[in-house]
Amino acid sequence: MHLRGLSATSRRRRTWAATVTAGVVAAGLLSGPAASARPDRSLTTMSIKSPPGGANVRVLLFYGSAAAGDESPLVNAGIEAIEKIGLSGPAKERFTVEATNDAAVFTNATKLGRFNSVVFLTGGGDVLDPDQEAGLEAYMEAGGGFVGIHDAARAEPYSDWFTGLIGARPAASSPAAVQRATVEVGDRRHPATKDLPLQWKRPDQWFNWVKNPSGAVHTVARVRESTYQPGASANGADHPVSWCRDYDGGRSFYTGMGGTVSSYDESDLRAHLRGALLWTTRLSQADCKATINANYRAERLTQPNQAGQNDQIGEPHGLVAAPDGRVLYIGRGGADSSQPVITDWNNPDVGRGKGQIHVYDPKTEKVTLAGELTVFGNKGGGDELTKVEEGLLGIELDPRFEQNGWVYLHYTPHAQLNRDTQMAERRVSRFTLDPATNKLDLSSEKVLLKWPVQVHSCCHAGGGMAWDSQGNLYIATGDNNSSGFSDGYSGNNPQPNYKGVSFADARRTAGNTNNLNGKILRIHPEPDGTYTLPLGNLFTGKETDEGGGKTRGEIYVMGVRNPARIFVDRTTDILYAGWVGPDAGEPSTTWGPAKYDTFAVITEAGNRGWPYCMGNKQPYRDRNLPDPSKPLGWYDCDHPKNESPNNDGLVNIPPVTGNNVWYSPQGGGPDYPRDANGIPSYKKDEATYRLPWLKGGGQAAMNGPVYRYDATSDSAVKWPAYWDGKWFIGDFYDADQPRNAVLMDPKTQGDGGLPVHSETLKKIVPIGNDGIKNLMDWKFGPDGSLYVLDYGRGFFTSDGRSALWRVTYTGGGPTPAADQLARGAQ
Repeated sequence: MHLRGLSATSRRRRTWAATVTAGVVAAGLLSGPAASARPDRSLTTMSIKSPPGGANVRVLLFYGSAAAGDESPLVNAGIEAIEKIGLSGPAKERFTVEATNDAAVFTNATKLGRFNSVVFLTGGGDVLDPDQEAGLEAYMEAGGGFVGIHDAARAEPYSDWFTGLIGARPAASSPAAVQRATVEVGDRRHPATKDLPLQWKRPDQWFNWVKNPSGAVHTVARVRESTYQPGASANGADHPVSWCRDYDGGRSFYTGMGGTVSSYDESDLRAHLRGALLWTTRLSQADCKATINANYRAERLTQPNQAGQNDQIGEPHGLVAAPDGRVLYIGRGGADSSQPVITDWNNPDVGRGKGQIHVYDPKTEKVTLAGELTVFGNKGGGDELTKVEEGLLGIELDPRFEQNGWVYLHYTPHAQLNRDTQMAERRVSRFTLDPATNKLDLSSEKVLLKWPVQVHSCCHAGGGMAWDSQGNLYIATGDNNSSGFSDGYSGNNPQPNYKGVSFADARRTAGNTNNLNGKILRIHPEPDGTYTLPLGNLFTGKETDEGGGKTRGEIYVMGVRNPARIFVDRTTDILYAGWVGPDAGEPSTTWGPAKYDTFAVITEAGNRGWPYCMGNKQPYRDRNLPDPSKPLGWYDCDHPKNESPNNDGLVNIPPVTGNNVWYSPQGGGPDYPRDANGIPSYKKDEATYRLPWLKGGGQAAMNGPVYRYDATSDSAVKWPAYWDGKWFIGDFYDADQPRNAVLMDPKTQGDGGLPVHSETLKKIVPIGNDGIKNLMDWKFGPDGSLYVLDYGRGFFTSDGRSALWRVTYTGGGPTPAADQLARGAQ
């Protein structure tokens, strides 16, 4: 019922708040109410029962305003909507609503204690006197609930405690106009958002925030600034619009939506408010801690190596977690800087290094050096005709590892190096690990697959591996080519070669249907150390096209440059991959796009474009003999042809599938106007950046996992269910480059659809010289914690910052506790 028409209490401006410094206000927002900025509890002797309200659930709706005048149509619409919400849904989720503009209710302990939650639907301003605000604080401390709607963020402008309760304050220059915009609904678990569209298009008045609250509150939805005009005080790609927080003993939810009368007629907005009220009234639980930075702990697990040894870690290059919690991680081949590096091809030991496998046991917190492979992979730095990225490149454990101890390694054995032709062999082999000693039996090697790679010129070796639920092994291989002879663009120069083998033409490798480099392979390992080919690969190897003998049946994905990290979500068997692009710093109207590092959701076999097209099917220019410096026609992404003289595969190759994420030094998702033939202009000043939340510079894409929450696990450190289904993408570097969790739309992800939501992980997986500066690999362990390899601070070596880290969640479970639910566990 309404309690309207009651006389407004006199309001005394709080002199105590006027003395609060800006620094204290900021501290209060980030870490809870500061003692000097709290309402003076001596002004009230209120004692609220804990928790307030009961099974007869009641909501107090306060619509008081500091401005004189009658109630606004907005207030009336809000009251009517919330009353209807209380009467809707299953009987066990219904509640009654009492609305008042009389702030005296906040000094009446008996009355206030009857309510499970308080809603602020105010016109802003100084609406509570010190006694009343102290009463509201006492109510929250007793475990009460609070929902603020739109203008509630303008209420109590002098109170730092109320700022913390709300979470953020609107910028004075926020746009006043009602605009249609897209809301990205990132929380798919909270009752306020779980049933909303991923991309929610609606009109409203959109506040900008003086201080972005993300990381201090749990943001459940963001508004996409590219879909409206946010004005000069815009917040950027991370623009929260709804969030929640366990605050000062109670539960607080705020939404910036609801700024128009018509908002309250929207079924989706009512569903949003209803879910917020279910949580704040204690009718349901929710996790409002999942994205609060302080609830995560990043801990370095390995110590620096002893001098001259790699007893703790090699040159970090990949990790995998065993079902029992042990973590196996590999070193590519570089030693510490005190060890010799041989670059002379006349020396039989050229490039000789140790590919090391270490095991970290979380039960003992000890590291064991499990084994060392002698690899070609230690030539140090320098130009592309000196350095090398070969070595020990990938590791995976057999799906039945607990029973058989089988470990699969992807590496370049030094023993197979041909110094004359400067060719090497890449192989995937199976070894057996002794679980009692954590030692690898090197004599147990069974070579599953091997293929030739040129090593005259560096780079881009790939290396990642992953299993699907059907026992198929995916193997990521790099194109092993230089783009330096194509000015950093397509990497399609057919001319330079060493003893007849091209090292600058990726059409020989990634764009070749008959070559295993620049691919993601898929095989089915058999117990005897052989493999079979699963159905559904890109080729069978028996195609009769163009005379036959021009395809390899192991190829699942072609057209990738350097897929160092891949991941298969065994819940869906979808493949996720990321790869490094070429080196051009800017787009060229002659040759095509700048360097794009790329991430893709791969739902079926296909061609991802390199070296013909990148990004969302943006073509490069062809070049060929006799003069590769002269541009030819643009590649046709829908009907690509491999007309390189170095091609021994099909000329007509599969069409290109657009990718989901691409970024350049200029920004994320660059796109350009296209002419009548579909060719982009490639003019920087005409670019549109479709993924404004990321940017490159120095770039090295490091694909991450898709998190899957295990409700049956009793782990105290597992990441919460909020992250379930989110895809982690990152970059080796940590400045403007991505380290994000993204949410994909299942309807569009397989065809290159953009992420519908993204949020940064840079405070959770901490960046910086004292954090995880150079991210090399990241995967979740069976306990739900995230393991991360930091490469270190040098290149082609291990150093004192090379380390294995673990990021654990410390925020606890959903609130309120099950025994505090208003009507018991549902």
